[in-house]
Amino acid sequence: MINIKKLDVSPASQGFRSIMALIVLIMVLSSFGCATNNAKYNEAMIESIIDHNDVIVATGYGVTSIQEGDSPAHQRLLSIRASKLDAYRVLLEQVYGQYLDTTTTVAEMVVKSDSFRSRVQGLVYGARLVSITTVGEDTYETTLSLDNTIVSDLRNLYLASTSRPQMAGS
Repeated sequence: MINIKKLDVSPASQGFRSIMALIVLIMVLSSFGCATNNAKYNEAMIESIIDHNDVIVATGYGVTSIQEGDSPAHQRLLSIRASKLDAYRVLLEQVYGQYLDTTTTVAEMVVKSDSFRSRVQGLVYGARLVSITTVGEDTYETTLSLDNTIVSDLRNLYLASTSRPQMAGS
């Protein structure tokens, strides 16, 4: 016959085991939450770029107080114009990408200087003004949208223009 001996476990030991089990459970559940939140974040980022209507959305900003206008009203108009141009720049970046020129100088395995310039160039037509709103007291936000069929047309025009041979003297 087998004798089974019951171990006496003190209440403090049981409490410690309960706390440890709870900590392990929380860690396991929070790791699932991170994966879910990361997936939700990625979906939100894609959704912010591509609207439900199959359009690309771009937002630009302009600060009123740094504009060199003759009056507050003139500064506001310049800020709105700056935010609109910034939104067009963001559209260009999404359609054509960015050209980056970087320079890093290393001497004796130490970075001495690191600089970069960014440039975007292209043509945009058919952009639709979605909204111009104020953000806080000093900033304007302009949102533009561009239909994906126009994006395809613009990319095809760009590819066609870069594949043509250049004439001498032009």
